[in-house]
Amino acid sequence: MTSVPINVPGGTQRCLVMGVVNVTPDSFSDGGLWFDEEAAIRHGLELVEEGADLVDVGGESTRPGAARVSLEEELARVVPVIRALTAEGVTVSVDTMRAEVAKAAVEAGARLVNDVSGGLADPEMPRVVAATGVPYVVMHWRGHSHDMDSRAVYADVVTEVREELSKRVDLVLAEGVSEEQIVLDPGLGFAKNAEHNWALLAGIPQLAELGYPLLIGASRKRFLGRLLAGPDGTPRTFSRSDDATLAVTALAARAGAWCVRVHSVGPNADAVRVAAAWKRAGANT
Repeated sequence: MTSVPINVPGGTQRCLVMGVVNVTPDSFSDGGLWFDEEAAIRHGLELVEEGADLVDVGGESTRPGAARVSLEEELARVVPVIRALTAEGVTVSVDTMRAEVAKAAVEAGARLVNDVSGGLADPEMPRVVAATGVPYVVMHWRGHSHDMDSRAVYADVVTEVREELSKRVDLVLAEGVSEEQIVLDPGLGFAKNAEHNWALLAGIPQLAELGYPLLIGASRKRFLGRLLAGPDGTPRTFSRSDDATLAVTALAARAGAWCVRVHSVGPNADAVRVAAAWKRAGANT
């Protein structure tokens, strides 16, 4: 498996924890709590104190049905936050589908580009990322938020996601991105229903056979809330799905995920350490 130049301090082998800072007024998970610039910066620093290895700053909601924001608005939301966090020594990633935002974010100090479209939303993205040399998360994606649910059609979701990710990797490599930069994300919840999400989580070992680090983003997603629905069928709220996220984190880390993207960092930082200890013990028996 290739490795990207973001590792655990001290060289300990464990899954990384990426904390989420949504600089948006309409995020599905927090409803805009960190939309204010100062609040976003403060929250990013808090996530690091709780144990985040890196902080993912995004200025455009990708919740189902969300409308896109303008380039200018996205830049205004994320660049000042990234600049302030990196000045404090935080390892920052930028969550964007736009090449211009990725370029500006890296210039402001971001050390990873997390593109939920895998370069499909903006054809310039792979070339921009190649020029920066930073790690690049290529997520499985079939379309923008307004119509992605209609694209959740698979005969064998693990096989199809694996094949589509492999094709995306070939294309970004052809644009100059190096193998050492690439991280893959199966895109839980993006053109996937609950059954697809569970199959992909169970299929982490098969996805890892592609040879690239895997980022898993299950935190507070709808399929967890629906799994934990009350007797009347009402799904759990997003924030009350954190315990379920914790279970996914531990299992994903044990299965070999490179990083988990989460909203509540502290418990998940504990979980990846437990998974690492479990894995080490198993290797020694």
